[in-house]
Amino acid sequence: MLEFAWPWLLLALPLPILVWWWLPPYRARQASVHVPFFERLAAATGETPQRGAVVMERRAVQMIVAIAIWVLLVIALARPQWVGDAVTHEVSARDLILAIDISGSMDQRDFKTPDDETLTRLDGVKRVISDFIARRKGDRVALILFGTRAYVQVPFTQDLQTARQLLGQIEVGMAGEQTAIGDTIGLAIKSFAASTAKEKLLILLTDGNDTASRVPPEHAADIARQNGVVVYTIGVGDPAASGENRVDLGVLKAVASTTEGRFFRAEDGAQLQAIYVDIDRLSPAKLQTLSWRPKLPLFQWPLGAAVILGLVLWLALLIASEWRRGKAVGHA
Repeated sequence: MLEFAWPWLLLALPLPILVWWWLPPYRARQASVHVPFFERLAAATGETPQRGAVVMERRAVQMIVAIAIWVLLVIALARPQWVGDAVTHEVSARDLILAIDISGSMDQRDFKTPDDETLTRLDGVKRVISDFIARRKGDRVALILFGTRAYVQVPFTQDLQTARQLLGQIEVGMAGEQTAIGDTIGLAIKSFAASTAKEKLLILLTDGNDTASRVPPEHAADIARQNGVVVYTIGVGDPAASGENRVDLGVLKAVASTTEGRFFRAEDGAQLQAIYVDIDRLSPAKLQTLSWRPKLPLFQWPLGAAVILGLVLWLALLIASEWRRGKAVGHA
C-alpha cells in the first residue's frame, strides 16, 4: 500500500499559484543614454532599433514542465513509501536461569531413568534439562554451575542449540566438591541485574546441603525476592544421608517460599521430568507479540523524474536557441 511519511508537505502544492497571485512582478529601471543623432548612429552600425524593454514570454511547454517538476519535488519531499503487510514476531517476556549442582556427590550412580537405565545423577539431570531447554519458546536461557563456587556457564541466550551443547560438556567437580547454594542465588541475582524481562525465573537443582556459601541461602532468597526473582528449587539427594551428600530440604523449601516459588522433590528421572513439566504449567512463558510493517522508500523516483524533466527542458531550449541563432546568421 502506498503511503506518505510526511503527507502534510503536500499542502505546499498550491504555493506557486499563491506566489503568482499575491507577490508583485519584478520590475527594474535602468538609466539610458539619450543620443540626438540616434538614427545616424544606428545606420552607421547597421543595427535595427527596437523597443527598450523586452519581456520574454514563456512557452506553454515551459509552464507545463515547470508545474510537473514542482509537483514531483513536493511528492518526493512528502516521502512516498510502499508499506507491506504486517509482520508479527512473538518474543518471551521471561528470562530463565538453570542452576545445576555439579559437586562431587552428583557422581553417584543411582539415578533411574524412565526406561530403567541407571546413570550418574549428573548425567540423568543433564538429559532431563537438555529436553527442557529444547522446549523453550522465546525464552532467554542462562546456565549456572555450582559446587564450592558458582559460575556462569552460558549467559542469557536464545541460541538453545549452543546452550544444550555446552550443557553436555559439564563434568562433576568442575566447580569444586562442596555446595554453595546461597552464592549461586547471589550470582543469579547479579545475572538478572541487566535484564529487562518482566519475569525472572531461577530453577535451582541440588543434591546436597549448603556448606560453602559466604551468603546464607535464606538471606540470598530475600534479596532475590526484593529484585523480583522467583526461585524454583529441586532436591534430588537423600535427606537421610550425612554430610555433603545430605540434601537440606528445609532450606530449599524456605528459599522457594520466600521468593513465591515452588519446591520439588525428585528421586528418579521420571519424577524430574514431571517436575519440569509442572514448572512449564505453573509458570508458562508470557509471549509478547511484536508487529511491524516493512517500508520501502520511493521518494527517489519522483525526485529522479523531476531532475530528468529539468535537464530535458534545458537541453531542448538550448538546442532551440542555437537553431534560431544559426538561422538568423544564415539570413544575414
